[in-house]
Amino acid sequence: MRAIGKVSFQLKALSIFPSNFKCQIRGHRVHRVSRPQNFTDYESIKQQYSPQIPEYFNFAEDVLDVWAEKEKKGEKASNPAFWWVNDRKQEVRWSFEELGFHSRRLANVLSGACGLNQQDRVFLVLPRVPEWWLVNVACLRTGTVLLPGTSQLTARDILHRLQTSGARCVITDESLAPLLDAVASQCSSLQHKILVSPTKREGWKNFGDLVRNASSDHECVKTRSDDPMTIFFTSGTTGSPKMTQHSHSSYGIGLTVNGSYNFSNLQHCLCAGEPINPEVMGKWRNATGLDIYEGYGQTETVLIAGTFKGMKIKAGAFGKASPEYDVQVVDEAGNVLPRGVEGNLGIRVKPHKPFSLFTEYTGDPDRTAECYVGDFYLTGDRGVMDEDDYLWFVGRADDVILSAGYRIGPFEVENALIEHQAVAESAVVSSPDPIRGEVVKAFVVLTAEYKSQDQDQLKKELQTYVKKVTAPYKYPRKIEFVEQLPKTVSGKIRRVELRNKEWGRS
Repeated sequence: MRAIGKVSFQLKALSIFPSNFKCQIRGHRVHRVSRPQNFTDYESIKQQYSPQIPEYFNFAEDVLDVWAEKEKKGEKASNPAFWWVNDRKQEVRWSFEELGFHSRRLANVLSGACGLNQQDRVFLVLPRVPEWWLVNVACLRTGTVLLPGTSQLTARDILHRLQTSGARCVITDESLAPLLDAVASQCSSLQHKILVSPTKREGWKNFGDLVRNASSDHECVKTRSDDPMTIFFTSGTTGSPKMTQHSHSSYGIGLTVNGSYNFSNLQHCLCAGEPINPEVMGKWRNATGLDIYEGYGQTETVLIAGTFKGMKIKAGAFGKASPEYDVQVVDEAGNVLPRGVEGNLGIRVKPHKPFSLFTEYTGDPDRTAECYVGDFYLTGDRGVMDEDDYLWFVGRADDVILSAGYRIGPFEVENALIEHQAVAESAVVSSPDPIRGEVVKAFVVLTAEYKSQDQDQLKKELQTYVKKVTAPYKYPRKIEFVEQLPKTVSGKIRRVELRNKEWGRS
């Protein structure tokens, strides 16, 4: 799963680690973290980034509780630790002390009323309400492993995640509780169901009642830096979602390289999820006066590369390697390829595996082993590195089309198509061809004003247009107009589904 493309907003830069903060953690020193250098210039953070991972680390105790203590002593500004605003302008603000108070009560619910032990798994399916963050922190405090899921999951998605993970507890709201009830009988490990709702539901414990009756006295468990902290399910763009396990250090410390500080006004815009095309970037700049800084990462990796603030933006490139990683373009045997040559995007893992890389695909050692070739972890994506160390995305390894000896990445064709005013959205895959082996096929969602036009004529117009804006051999020889594209629950296009349809695979 890659993460390039959906626009998000960063309002200056937050590093939740205190400025100039040195912390002794049970006799071990956490690396010094100053105000975010990645928002000054790329070279300085690359040179200064030198994390020292302690034997034990827990973000709740070693960061959040440290801030709470500073708050009590008047050693920090009165900015809230947590500030939530919904569409109706309702707000919730908590200080670090209040966040600690509420999360310790919930921690006692998990370890007390639910009887969960360290490394038991908690499946969390909520919209972004305050309780979502409380569960995150409470799981840190109890050492239970959080499995977050989007509220767009179907009953089938939920069943797969519960059965695969063996979660003992699920926390959700009244909109999703019926889906959980529909599959719960098929999930033998599930013992506790907690409902975030002002109403009661048969067979469910009520979140509010449990927390109100719980003590706020709780001692955070001792977690090693490499203990499991969370398991994310990948988007499933190329198959069934995989359980990607991260440790207390890979997320708790690994994400410090790309943290949000001052929320006073919009100053920095990022994108993630899918590659963003230059036309969108241009329109955003015209509307806001701000550029979009593109980044690339995976569920497995946190940030792999990005266009850090202060770097030149190259439209179509997603920047340079994060200081955490040595990123190279390699061949199928793991050999580093020359600049300008397309290959597999890889992260060097030998002689030392980066601490911020995922631990494993839980319960699937074969799929974990398949990710590694030679000295590299392979992302499953294809790309190119230019002479300035910028990385360019070509496509998923499975998505690249080989037509009459030409390698064609779908992203470039999709970029060309989206520039035409008739195209609202498109997805490009390979399609079988008796002469060329396979050819480019585009599935196109039309804008409203073009849906009534002659479709044969429109196909020719789009083919001609693509020939003009990119290499002629890349144009889609087949075009099919559709009402919508298949997507994952996180909104990513499932090209694998379209490709399987073309090739007659189930």
